[in-house]
Amino acid sequence: MLKKIIRLLTRWILPVELRGDTAELRAERLLIIANHQSFLDGLLLGLYLPLNPVFIVNTGIAKHWGFRLILSLVDHLAVDPSNPMAMKRVVKLLESGRPVVIFPEGRITVTGSLMKVYEGPAFVAARTGATIVPVRLEGATRSYFSRTSGDIPKRLFPRITLTVLPATRIPMPDAPSAKLRRRKAGDAMRKIMQNMLFASAPQRSLFDALVDAVRIHGRATPIVEDMRQIEETYGDILRAALALGRIGSRLGGEGERIGVLLPNLSATVNLIFGLSAFQRVPAMLNYTAGAEGMQNACAAAGVKVAITSRQFLDTAKLSETVAAVQGVRWVYLEDLKPSFGLLDKAWLMGFALWFPRWAAHRVDPEATAVVLFTSGSEGKPKGVALSHRALLANVAQICAVIDFSPSDKFFCALPIFHAFGLTAGAILPLVTGTKLFLYPSPLHYKVIPELIYDRNCTVLFSTSTFLGNYAKFANPYDFYRLRYVVAGAEKLNDEVRKAWFDKFGIRILEGYGATETAPVLAVNTPMAYQAGSVGQLLPGIESRIEPVSGIEGGGILHVRGPNVMSGYYRFEQPGVLIPPQSEIGAGWYNTGDVVEIDADGFVIIKGRVKRFAKIAGEMVSLEVVERIATLASPAHQHAASCQADPQRGESIVLFTTDTALNRERLLEAARTNGSPELAVPKKIVVVEALPILGTGKTDYVTLKKMAETA
Repeated sequence: MLKKIIRLLTRWILPVELRGDTAELRAERLLIIANHQSFLDGLLLGLYLPLNPVFIVNTGIAKHWGFRLILSLVDHLAVDPSNPMAMKRVVKLLESGRPVVIFPEGRITVTGSLMKVYEGPAFVAARTGATIVPVRLEGATRSYFSRTSGDIPKRLFPRITLTVLPATRIPMPDAPSAKLRRRKAGDAMRKIMQNMLFASAPQRSLFDALVDAVRIHGRATPIVEDMRQIEETYGDILRAALALGRIGSRLGGEGERIGVLLPNLSATVNLIFGLSAFQRVPAMLNYTAGAEGMQNACAAAGVKVAITSRQFLDTAKLSETVAAVQGVRWVYLEDLKPSFGLLDKAWLMGFALWFPRWAAHRVDPEATAVVLFTSGSEGKPKGVALSHRALLANVAQICAVIDFSPSDKFFCALPIFHAFGLTAGAILPLVTGTKLFLYPSPLHYKVIPELIYDRNCTVLFSTSTFLGNYAKFANPYDFYRLRYVVAGAEKLNDEVRKAWFDKFGIRILEGYGATETAPVLAVNTPMAYQAGSVGQLLPGIESRIEPVSGIEGGGILHVRGPNVMSGYYRFEQPGVLIPPQSEIGAGWYNTGDVVEIDADGFVIIKGRVKRFAKIAGEMVSLEVVERIATLASPAHQHAASCQADPQRGESIVLFTTDTALNRERLLEAARTNGSPELAVPKKIVVVEALPILGTGKTDYVTLKKMAETA
């Protein structure tokens, strides 16, 4: 009776919603696991779940006076999660048939994200064969009963959801010792918790995600700044997005691809959100691709109209390049503001700002949100159509494994025409309430470290090439605030990894992905890290490895998941969306990368299948060649390609900036590395600098042409 009265009172005070299939809670040996957001969590689960479980609570938390009052209303057992013997009592409870609720983190989060997951609950689940039902709590961190910092806005009556996820189990791991079995079981529990956070993320459009962030964090909250160093609030972003979206909607019909040729500015981000809010699709043009590259991209995606800026074209000296692109009508940002008339202003101030969801178009999360273009490192650029669902799924996947919070500040210099820069660098912070600093070029190696220091940035996404150059020019104290440095887009150079650790005390987290996967597929994290790998696959991603003839170990990685693209726009079939399909089947994407996945789920990249040379019938990885060169000459840059060889099929050409590098040094490095002599090139070409793309990747198309004439 008391429980019913309290439930009625809390429903009146707190807007609590129970989602999911509660039939999952009927198992005989039931272990309910939940993330731990506040002192209210146990009470909420006890009131709203249709059963009477025993709550397992941390002995330290159980001593808190407020928590003791709540615990008096439910059955509970206080245990020390770090004590293996304490878990025996939990085993007995489960074996007796009592449903048990446990918080695997063992403490209330102080970041708002998932914290360390203890091994004890996982081992209990494995030992008893219990049915595990994850329950995601969301919203309680914004109550005054949480332990989060003041950067997360608090409310008296926040909206709280409890989401019941499908049941699962943890089989007893096969390992030679109890210690190792506990560790493996703990890893399995951590992955279940991470998948729970991802799977319970709402399905919505980009603009809806922005509006939700505005509602949660408040219109007056400063959120983004760019090279002008003026902080714009969520209210500023919302107003600009609505205005630009309304104007941009006049440039083309629903679903039409509208080119965007702009640098990393708040106006660019506002335009992306605005166009997508009105069912127009921003096609992000690569301004480093040259006239031919932009022409091919526009042709592939059927872009007829593109938005740019005269000031940007003048500054970047791109006016002649743009003029050379045929069949595209260029519209300038400077001309859009005067076109926003009195009726538009009345609509914005009197209606749209107050009811943004009604003002925008209703957008299907499966609809295309943005078109990005492949780098063209191996041919003509392809237009990659990414849905709202794909982009936000990737955001949710990343946030499930790394604890970003409103206390952080992102520094984004990676161009947002690049998937890594767009999704991880710009969209993620804006929809999660994390501050963002946008910078227009990653090539300013002396300026960027100073800005990261000056603006107190804590998160940096970049590439190995750029990180190596930042390390050369940065003061050892410039990066003192950085919590996370994540490298992607290309393989992390070991010398770069070592330089950052030695000079700044920072461990770079290497990740892996592709434009086609929005982009992140795998990443090392503080809770799951293995040097030499690119981390474990993110939650929700299925994978298959297909063997490759001539390559021992591993195979080509095929993936499927909610973050995979809707399809390609190809130059050969302009404006036609071609859904993803690989040898595995429809919906699968062939990454073209040869990988191994070890017993713990860590992905090791062996190289792109296209970056193997066939020499006298043997497959030789060009990345191994580059690794040998780096070992022989760590202070210089190296890249390998191949050319036709009438006797041996193909031969390797090594391009290097080291004038003193010779075959003898390479042979010595190969022996040290345990690499075959076949991987040591006979032809070495010295260059002043390697050709690179705007994304920071080596331009292998240009390199291949150079190799053919070397």
